[in-house]
Amino acid sequence: MIQNARVLKEDWVPQELQHRDGDLQHLSGELKPISHGLGAKNIIITGPSGTGKTTVAKYIVRQLDQEVLGIHWGYVNAISETSKSAIIYSLVRDAGRANDLRPEGTSTALLLDRLRDLDEHFVGIIDEVDVLDDERTIQALWEIPNVTLVLICIDDDDFFADLDSRVASRIRGSAKVTLEKYGHDELVDILWGRIDAGLASGVVEEGTVDHIADVAAGDARHAITLLRRSVRDAVENGDESLTIENVRPVQDDAREEMHKRAVNKLGTHQRHLYEIINDAGEIGASELHARYEQRVADPRVKSTRRKYLQSLEYYQLIEPSGSTRARQYRHREP
Repeated sequence: MIQNARVLKEDWVPQELQHRDGDLQHLSGELKPISHGLGAKNIIITGPSGTGKTTVAKYIVRQLDQEVLGIHWGYVNAISETSKSAIIYSLVRDAGRANDLRPEGTSTALLLDRLRDLDEHFVGIIDEVDVLDDERTIQALWEIPNVTLVLICIDDDDFFADLDSRVASRIRGSAKVTLEKYGHDELVDILWGRIDAGLASGVVEEGTVDHIADVAAGDARHAITLLRRSVRDAVENGDESLTIENVRPVQDDAREEMHKRAVNKLGTHQRHLYEIINDAGEIGASELHARYEQRVADPRVKSTRRKYLQSLEYYQLIEPSGSTRARQYRHREP
């Protein structure tokens, strides 16, 4: 049944992206000056979870890398690497300029010099940018002439709200692309694209794909995860085709997998906050912060913690309720 298992993984970037033509054309136009040896406008990509923000960013930058000589690009997810040095080290590593450097103990000034001294242009994709510990990370990268940033977040208004006004005013001048949730038919097309590239011809029934798209409700990440779990079920059962009967038993498993994947991506401090809420089941904001401060040797300031909690909410790991003063946080089951 399986011809190419890689295609069924969430982070696989297809050769063609469906139903994002206008967004891709916009991004391509914004990055086009790089092909002429010029600097390009920085870009912000926003949209709900599961709309393909990361895939779109990697796709358009990879396409630029294939078409233009003399550029490098890198990717880092800020939810896993929140500190300034960790973010910049990841980008320098992707640029191929960190082979003689260690992640710990290398000054950010040296790392920034490595990017500044590149003969080529560098495009840095920073995912989950709204949870960065230090907004000076963006400012430092922003000021390097041969660096273009592609910043990814769910809601740019929330992102700007926590930034210094001077930094925010500069970032607001970036090109912006907002991705909307996929419609049912669009999600069906995306699933068939994966199926055609990864599975043997004729093994999937049309009704099965419609059912997966219904369950995923516009979330491509959910749909792809459910497709992969259903294929695994069919293979383990020795079935010759993929039917709705393979999908229904694994729907909860797919949600659990997405939940675990989101937890596994968390950085140290996000994980501490999540575990405190998870252990308590439900906890008030004051008690949560008190337990966090007792538990962590180098606690982040409350404004940063609020960003972390907001990211946990976005990825449906927790559920807040109540006003700011009486805020409660509840662990959310998959």
